[in-house]
Amino acid sequence: IYARRAAKKVLVLEAKNYGGQIINTLDIENYPGSSHITGFDFATNLYNQVKSLGCNIKFEEVIKIDDDYNVITNKNIYSAKCIVLATGVNNRKLNIENENKYIGKGLSYCATCDGNFYKDKEVAVVGGGNTALEDSLYLSDIASFVYLIHRRDKFRGEEKYIEEVNKRNNIKTIFNSNITKINGDEYLDSIEIDNNGKKDIINISGLFIAIGQEPNNLRFNNVVELDNNGYIKSDDGIHTSNKNIYVAGDTRVKNLRQLTTAISDGAIVIDCILKEIFM
Repeated sequence: IYARRAAKKVLVLEAKNYGGQIINTLDIENYPGSSHITGFDFATNLYNQVKSLGCNIKFEEVIKIDDDYNVITNKNIYSAKCIVLATGVNNRKLNIENENKYIGKGLSYCATCDGNFYKDKEVAVVGGGNTALEDSLYLSDIASFVYLIHRRDKFRGEEKYIEEVNKRNNIKTIFNSNITKINGDEYLDSIEIDNNGKKDIINISGLFIAIGQEPNNLRFNNVVELDNNGYIKSDDGIHTSNKNIYVAGDTRVKNLRQLTTAISDGAIVIDCILKEIFM
């Protein structure tokens, strides 16, 4: 939007559908100016807006960027004055039956996005790192009860979060357990866990998976520097280690990955490009 309003030619390359992860969100409540909107409607509105501005959008998968800054897709080769990597992240999944079926229907990968849907209800969080611990604490202020399920015998997160979790009367930790089944009709209503060979059913309204995220950047490690987890390094949240390649959104090293911060990144990076490349 910002680049087109500045009368620059813009090509957006998208491997699959437009919208990224937000398209799977049933109801967005934390975006300023819009109390309720589905992720699909939000993404579609954005898509239609940029199309109306004359932005060229092609659904092609980027295979790599070569040393001459050619963007090579599964169909074509493109070159430009500058490149913005906004590849986002994928939530790491449990990879069990019905997981995709219940996304937005009781299953979520973002407690801060969807937690308020489960006020005074029982929920479960899966994971053992800081994100799972923080999600459990956040949800314990909203939900009536939180089950925190971890496959190992101890948490990997920081001690301060572990201590706080242990203080909460409405958080129950379940160690050495894996979710083996998700149950429900239209909406999730229970899960099956395996605890050292013992099967248990837990009745819940919401399941929050917090076992990490995976950035989509390994194909670009020849042109930009990545951290140990595969996120693009950027000292200022705009520039990468390569002067001709910029970064925006969840794919970079950052503290808060939310819809508002991703959109903010997009505006900031284009403003920087307009000043550095075109002035």
